[in-house]
Amino acid sequence: MGMDIRLPVGVFFSLVGLILALYGRFADPWIYQKSLGININVYWGIVRCIFGAVMLLLGRRALRATVREVASHPADPGAQK
Repeated sequence: MGMDIRLPVGVFFSLVGLILALYGRFADPWIYQKSLGININVYWGIVRCIFGAVMLLLGRRALRATVREVASHPADPGAQK
């Protein structure tokens, strides 16, 4: 079975969200005048981090369930000869 797609998606969105939130936090406030003074980069960075964290949690939960299922059903030693 291949790797669960939620794990790399979660890592990607978490990293991009962290970078975006940090950029929004430390950028000059004058760049947000076009958006009515709303620091949109911080908000969307946080949203992306939350989405990434949810994907990572779901991926890890599925991985643990798969490992638990494989451990509870050991392979028949005489089946693969």
